[in-house]
Amino acid sequence: MSSVRKKDPNGITFGMVSVILMGMAISLILTLAKIYLSNQIYKESKELNNIQRRVDALMAEKNILENNVEKLKFKNKVEDTIFTINEMD
Repeated sequence: MSSVRKKDPNGITFGMVSVILMGMAISLILTLAKIYLSNQIYKESKELNNIQRRVDALMAEKNILENNVEKLKFKNKVEDTIFTINEMD
């Protein structure tokens, strides 16, 4: 009776190669996803900063316009008073 012996695998097997390739594919996919998300976050923050800058400029312009309106109201009240005083004389 001859005994059949299993030979121990020497070297790299197909299973090892497939596990290594799957690990590399998963790490590549995760890396690409991180890069994509980082780029999207950068673009959104850049757009948000542009919008915030415009809002700040508009708020400053609003304050200037409100000051001008107040000055005109004051000037109008003073001139009306002076005009009324001149009519009484």
